Amino acid sequence: MRNNYIIADSGATKCHWTIQLGKEKKTIKTIGISPYFLTTVQIVETIQKSFSKKIDPAIIDAIYFYGTGLSNPLNVASIKKALKQVFVNATLDIQTDLVAAARATCQSNKGVTCILGTGSNTGFYNGKKIVKNSPGLGYVLGDEGSGAYLGKKVLQYYLYQTFDEELMHSFENKYQINKDQILDAVYKQPLPNRYMASFAEFLSLHRGHYMVENIIEDGINDFFFTHLNKLNESWLHPIHFSGSIAYVFRDVIKQLATAYELELGQIIKSPMEGLITYHKTVK
Repeated sequence: MRNNYIIADSGATKCHWTIQLGKEKKTIKTIGISPYFLTTVQIVETIQKSFSKKIDPAIIDAIYFYGTGLSNPLNVASIKKALKQVFVNATLDIQTDLVAAARATCQSNKGVTCILGTGSNTGFYNGKKIVKNSPGLGYVLGDEGSGAYLGKKVLQYYLYQTFDEELMHSFENKYQINKDQILDAVYKQPLPNRYMASFAEFLSLHRGHYMVENIIEDGINDFFFTHLNKLNESWLHPIHFSGSIAYVFRDVIKQLATAYELELGQIIKSPMEGLITYHKTVK
C-alpha cells in the first residue's frame, strides 16, 4: 500500500491537489492543468513553483491525476511527461475528470455521472470505468449547461440589449466593460472559455428575475435533453452531478430530474472528498 501519494483534480480553471504523507494531509491549489491551454514546460513550471516549498517530490510514491481533456492520448502524454519530470519516483494513474466525478460519487457502484463546471460532460460508469460517454465538443460547439454556455448567454443578452433596464444597469455597474473589450477577450485573448464562464456568476447574483431564471433553466435543460435524454442508462441508474455550476444551480437540476422522471443521486461541488475516500478504500 502506498503511503505517500497525491490526488489531483484539475478543471479548465483550477486544480486541487491533496498530498497524503502517511496520516498527514496537505492541500494545494493551482491554476488548471490543461494540455489544451498549457505546454508541457508551463505545466512543469506551475507544479514546481507550487510544490517546491511544500514537499520533497522524490518521496511521492504515486500520483492519481484527474483532468479535463485527458481522453486525448496526446494530452495524456503531455501530463505524464510533466509529472515525471517533477515526481521522478512516482507511479502515475492519469484519468479524465469524468472518471474523477464517477469515482467520487459512485465509488464502486454503477451510475451516470455528469460534470457541469466551466465545461460539461456526462457518461455511464459501470463501477470500474466509463463505458459510455456523450461526445464532448468543447465550448464552441457543445458544453451545454456549463459555465461557459451560461456565461455566453449572459454576454449575448447584454450585447443584444435583451436584458431589461434593471439587468442592463446591474451588468454595467458590476463589470464596467464595453462591446470591444468583450469581443477582444472572446476572440483574441487566451482562455475564452474561462472568460465566458466567469459571467455565470451574474446569474447566481440575480436569481428570481424571470430573464435570469429562463437562461439557467434553458441552459441546463439543453444538457438534459442533448445528453441525458439520449443515454438509456439514465432511466436505470442514479444520476450524479459534480461541478460549481451543478452545485450553485442544484435546485434547477432537481426540478429537471423530476420533470424527466430520472433518479437523482449526489450533487457535489468538487470530487476531491469523494476521491480521498475512494483511494483509501479501493485498492
